[in-house]
Amino acid sequence: MSSPDIHRLLLVRGLRAFGDGYVSLLLPLYLITLGLTPFQVGVIATGTLLGSGVLTLLVGVHAYRFRYRTLLLMATALMTATGLGFAAFTEFWPLLMIAVVGTLNPSSGDVSVFLPLEQAVLTRMVTDRQRTALFARYSLVGALIGAVGALFAGFPELLTGALNISAKSALQAMFALYGFLGLASGLIYRKLPAALAVETDNAPAPLRQSKRIVYMLATLFSLDAFGGGFIVQSMLALWLFEKFQLSMAVAGAIFFWTGVLSAFSYLVAVRIANRIGLVNTMVFTHLPANLLLLAVPFVPDLTWVIVILLARSALSQMDVPTRSSYVMAVVSPAERAAAASITSVPRSLASSVSPLIAGYLLGISSFGWPLLIAGGLKIVYDLLLLATFRSVRPPEESFSLANERSGNIGPKHRDGLRRD
Repeated sequence: MSSPDIHRLLLVRGLRAFGDGYVSLLLPLYLITLGLTPFQVGVIATGTLLGSGVLTLLVGVHAYRFRYRTLLLMATALMTATGLGFAAFTEFWPLLMIAVVGTLNPSSGDVSVFLPLEQAVLTRMVTDRQRTALFARYSLVGALIGAVGALFAGFPELLTGALNISAKSALQAMFALYGFLGLASGLIYRKLPAALAVETDNAPAPLRQSKRIVYMLATLFSLDAFGGGFIVQSMLALWLFEKFQLSMAVAGAIFFWTGVLSAFSYLVAVRIANRIGLVNTMVFTHLPANLLLLAVPFVPDLTWVIVILLARSALSQMDVPTRSSYVMAVVSPAERAAAASITSVPRSLASSVSPLIAGYLLGISSFGWPLLIAGGLKIVYDLLLLATFRSVRPPEESFSLANERSGNIGPKHRDGLRRD
């Protein structure tokens, strides 16, 4: 596949991240404006993640039957319908139904059906040694543009003043824009090769020889995601609104800078991974970030809360490109679409439960119980991941280690694992 196709996928990732960036912040404000309770906000956030998880699972199980471009185009059509639906309906039950079947994302990261499809395609464009760098670029684009999207969340306040319209109408316009971003993404996807992902030797297939390791990873990732669900961006923003009475413009600025720091951390993650390995990078950057998260609920001053959140954001997302690269490395090429989906789905399903609990907790207390629970669960995940997978190396690390021990150059590429 040519480099223009890589650029197209990165462009779509940016468009989607822009929409996710402002929607994740505006979602709780919009729902509160409609008269919903914090608990109902949590229910809808849960519905979005639950629906994304089920849809991603279906794609993972059946992706090998279809061409990737077809699936991507179908996903963009669903994104368009989701945005227009949220702009049109204002009652709880219709919004919940749209949240479940649509592509709305209450998180700053990508938890949608697009993720495993794009990962499977991107992996095939580069060699093993280039894979982590490409995933870092992919994550960098998402984080940077997502940060701009978070800053754009303050735009409805400008609309209400400039056009003399209600806050509700301004927020509905933002969801309609999200729908049009889906339409634009579909137009870009149409330029991808029609026979995308159809190859003679490595046609997409269900999991076979890699089933055990993928299921083990999926189990651990689900624990991490369950903890992360307590602090998806929508719920973290809701806590800041409830605790410190922030305006949307200030909240957008905070999440803009957390997004920028997360974005540049992806580039650092590549260098660290080249030195200490993917699993070690995932764990030893994640642990201090989660310790910082544990401290946030006990800090009464907004300035210090912001400082801690910024410091955490510089560390907490380094595992994103490394995790994606690791999953793609430890399975055969034919299994990559299934592996990406099956490791993504438990994350979505597990994280879908947490916002419901977080919404309930925030409804009865402004203390940051969701942050405390999230930090504790994520630390447990880090320790289990290190204990289980530190000796399971991707091909490029296996051969580098073997070459260091033998002094030989070794083969350039091989699919498979090595335990040391």
